[in-house]
Amino acid sequence: METQETLTISREGDVAIACFKSACICDTDEIARASAALRRHIETQRPSGLIFDFTGVKFFSSQVLGLLLEARGRLQKQGGRVAVAALSPQLERVFRITNLDRLFVFYPDRPAAVQQLSASLG
Repeated sequence: METQETLTISREGDVAIACFKSACICDTDEIARASAALRRHIETQRPSGLIFDFTGVKFFSSQVLGLLLEARGRLQKQGGRVAVAALSPQLERVFRITNLDRLFVFYPDRPAAVQQLSASLG
């Protein structure tokens, strides 16, 4: 398991889970480190799927959306899929307003995301 100040990356089978550890993800340096950790994980571990777990997150800067899009692009190049889990209603609204709800699959919680993404990959 890789740990950054803002993010923990773990695995369940062939699915990587990026779990945000703060209620407010705003620090640009921490987001940049999290992005670099995700990039390394995708390139070296080559997961078939990636779940972004937003359990407990109340707010994030727009830089987090860039992090998600970058990870999605990298994973898609190697045939992988990305899902988002446990968004608060406020954060769901951000995805709808920015039309990113059309690019990601959403699940109510991490277990549902793991189950569905694993099933769709296998």
